[in-house]
Parts: sequence; structure tokens; C-alpha cells
Amino acid sequence: MKLGRRLKTRLIEGALFASALSSVLITAGIVGVLIFETAGFFKEVPLWDFLTDTQWTPLFLDKHFGILPLFAGTFLTTVVAMAVALPVGTATAIYLSEYASERVRASVKPALEVLAAVPTVVFGYFALLFVTPLLQRFIPGLSGFNSLSPGIVMGIMIIPIVASLSEDAMHAIPMGLREGAFALGATRLQVATRVVLPGALSGVAAAFILGISRAVGETMVVAIAAGQQPRLTMNPLVPIETVTAYIVQVSLGDTPTGTLEFRTIFAAGMSLFAVTFALNILSFALKKRFREVYE
Repeated sequence: MKLGRRLKTRLIEGALFASALSSVLITAGIVGVLIFETAGFFKEVPLWDFLTDTQWTPLFLDKHFGILPLFAGTFLTTVVAMAVALPVGTATAIYLSEYASERVRASVKPALEVLAAVPTVVFGYFALLFVTPLLQRFIPGLSGFNSLSPGIVMGIMIIPIVASLSEDAMHAIPMGLREGAFALGATRLQVATRVVLPGALSGVAAAFILGISRAVGETMVVAIAAGQQPRLTMNPLVPIETVTAYIVQVSLGDTPTGTLEFRTIFAAGMSLFAVTFALNILSFALKKRFREVYE
């Protein structure tokens, strides 16, 4: 009996270890491919030109390999998205945590998670065929492809992530802190904004940064609705191209494998990986710092 239990335990432990190891190996393989192909790219293109050139035209006869226009488009759509997602998501989290009844919370939170499960290609066509024509009624100079419309839709798409994670962090704050604030005469809004929100700041900050990472890495919405014109601009009304949209463009199959033009997607992907990795490190650091403060 004991031998059978030990064998079963060993098998379960082995399966769990294999699962964990496989995820690590897959991640290492992806990073290894990125590094290998990116190294081949930088053998032909100077790193300085890649980081400072203001034109990105690797598929044209006059080739330029400056990543700045792609990151400008990525930054622009991300700013618009977070301008929508952060305040709405935080307000939703405060309502669910401090104002909503258990019945309302139990129904609204799953509905938010269902919104997060909608395929991103649906959001992309929603931005192109509904939001952009709607915005053009109020903004006459708005182009058919722009960063404002996909940015707004990306913000709507990210709201469930910010709201759900922030609400979990706020809900974990001990009830004694709320009761102490109420005993001192604080209103419910004051308790929410001056007691609960600061106490849950580590989780809320992590939710914000995770939302930013989600916006930076979004592909289909910007590929469909933002256009394919890399330009160094902060004007949200004109067509732009993001890093992910460019990767989709080259990956369609028209560019021969192994060429310098094909390797540009790995250089762009490596740059995007570096940015999201830095955001994750920042999220971990913030979470650790505020956890130490409030412990």
C-alpha cells in the first residue's frame, strides 16, 4: 500500500516537474532563436543605425533600418489604450471591491472575464468598421487607418485585465483596516481611495504594468485598424505601424526566408521582447517594494 502511494506520488511529482521544465525549455528555445537570428541581422546592420535612424523601409529599394518609427506607433497606441483602460479599470475595481454587493460582484466579474475571452481579430474589425467611422463624424481629419481607434478598442480590451487583477488586490485588504477608517469618520469613498487603494498598490501597479505589456504586444487590432505606414509621429489621427503589425506583414510569406529583410522581424521581435521583459521586471520590483512597505 505504502509502496503504491509512494510510486503514485513520484509519478505526479515527475509529471509536474516535466511540465515546469518543458515551459522553461520552450521559453529558452524561443529566446535562443531570437538571439541567433538577431545576431545575423546585426552583422549586416549597425546597432547604432537600428536605434537612431528615423526611417524604417527594409522592404523598399532605399533601405533604412531604424526601429524608432515602429516603436513610435507602438507607444502611441499603447498610450491611447492605457488612457482608456487604467481609469476605467481602476474605477471598476473600486466599485466591485467597495460598493457592489456580493451578488452584483459575482455576476459582473465573470462578465468582464468573458469580455477578455473575445478574439482580438473581432476587436480589430470592430475598430476598423465601427469605431473609426464613428470617430470620423466628430474628427473630420481622421484617416481611415489611425492609432486613435485601435488604441481606444485596445483599451476596452484591456479593461478586464486591469479591473480583475486590481479588484483581487483590493479585496485582499483586511476588513479591519476599513472598519478602523469608518470608526474615525471616513466616508466610503475616502476608505476606498485613501486606505484600500494605497494598501493594494502593489497589486494595482502590477495590473497596470501587465496591461501595458498587453497593449505593447497586441497584434491583430493594430494590424487591421492602424495601417502599415511606419512613421515617426505622435499624431494619433494618421496611419502608423507598430512592431507587431510589421512582424505580421513580413510573416505573410512574400519575403524569402534567410534574407536580411526576413531577419528584420527577429530584430523587431527581440526589441519588443526586451521592452516587455523590462516591464515585467519593473512590475516585480514594484510589487516587492510596496509589499515590504505595507508589511
